[in-house]
This record gives sequence, C-alpha cells and structure tokens, in this order.
Amino acid sequence: MRIHSLNCGTMAAAGPDEPPAVCHCLLIETDADGLVLVDTGLGTVNLKDPVGSLGEDFLGWAGPVLRAEETAIHQVERLGFAASDVRHVVVTHLHRDHCGGLPDFPEASVHLQAAEYDAALPGDGIYLSAAYAHGPKWVTYAEGGDEWMGFEGVREFDGLPPEILLVPLLGHTPGHVGVAVQATDGWLLHAGDAYFHRNELRPDGEWPEGWDQLQARAETDRAQRLANRERLREVVLRPGGPTVFSAHDPVEFAGRA
Repeated sequence: MRIHSLNCGTMAAAGPDEPPAVCHCLLIETDADGLVLVDTGLGTVNLKDPVGSLGEDFLGWAGPVLRAEETAIHQVERLGFAASDVRHVVVTHLHRDHCGGLPDFPEASVHLQAAEYDAALPGDGIYLSAAYAHGPKWVTYAEGGDEWMGFEGVREFDGLPPEILLVPLLGHTPGHVGVAVQATDGWLLHAGDAYFHRNELRPDGEWPEGWDQLQARAETDRAQRLANRERLREVVLRPGGPTVFSAHDPVEFAGRA
C-alpha cells in the first residue's frame, strides 16, 4: 500500500514560536479496495459557506486559511485520481475540522465508532452537521475487539485490508479513534486529537498552554483522554512500536510529508 500524508487545512499556530497547525490526513492506495482517506480535513463546503459550516467561534479561534488547493478532493485529483476512487473514509471523530470534506466524496463508505455517530448526528454542541447533511454511507462499529500493542478493543474495518486497524482512543470525544496502518517500514498510528503537540508524548516535554485549554474545552472524558495519552507515551517507546502522530502537529506532519 502506498500512503500519502496530506495537509487538508492550515490553521492558526498554537503559540508565537510554533508554525501554523495542520489537518493531517492520510490517503492510502490499497491493492483491491480503492483509495482510503483517513479524516478529510476541511472541504469545499467550508469554502462555500465558512460561517454556516464551521461556525463563527471556530473561525475566530482556529483561523483556518480555507485554501481550495488544500482540500482533500483537490489533492486527490492532483495525484491523478477521481473522487469516486475514494471508496472509504475513516474519521477519527466528527469534529468539523476532521470531516468537512465528506460531501466531496459522496460515494464513499464512512467508517466510525457507533458512539461517535450517536453523539454527532444531532449536529449540535461541539458538532455541526453541514459535513454530513448529504447522508453518507455510514459504517459504524460497536465497542469490542482485540489487544494490539497495549490498546484494547482494536479491530479491522469492514471491507478494508487487515493492515488498517481501528484503535479506540476515547476521551476527546465519546467515539474518538486512532487509525493504525501497516506501512512497508512498520506501523503508523494516526492518533487524531488524542493529543495535539508532539511534546505531549515526552515525559519531560513542554507544549503551548493553548493546546491544554483547547483540549479542556473539547474533551468529553478527561480521565479517558489522559489515560490514552499515557498509553501513547508508552507505545512510542516500545521496541518495534508504531510511528505515532497527531492530526494537528505541523512538525510531525513535515516529518511524514
């Protein structure tokens, strides 16, 4: 499988000494199941109606740049593919900066935890429904699965290769997940918003205070979130463990792009 790292949404920096944040998505070329997109970042619906699809609050604190060339659909086409080639989208969760591009891939099956579907579908609170008002082809997963590298409840996705795994990382949202992908040089783990800054996975690390404030505003279970962050700290030190990256850290993205 060939794996592309895409920035599908440049946003404001976390601090004065930090580069702008990103929306780190993965585009996976499979042998038999078409293209798989992990998160979509911001999409054309957000460019057409920023306030209605993102909200004035998000536009104010996130400061998204909203460039057409950063949308996943534009980058998919630039690589020589069509929107219909994206047969599956896996979302780590349904916050607006992770699913804004769903309407650009209406034929794709959209995979997510059932708990996230239940929490997000009303389209209120921290969720906005503009990204899924078109009625995606949802594929939901109940809790349960196997152990994988210290994580519980890990499972394969329906209709996808066994080299792509759902890894529950609850706490940021009720159904937040990571997505593990077996690359030629080892496992990758897209950790979504389980953490924001690379230094959070270092026992002695320091990171911008703004990230902690943002996590506190968004989290639905602080104890779960912190426990999963600690688990991620442990797994990055494990011999043969996965390469872990979050959705928004620009330095981690630069290391994969």
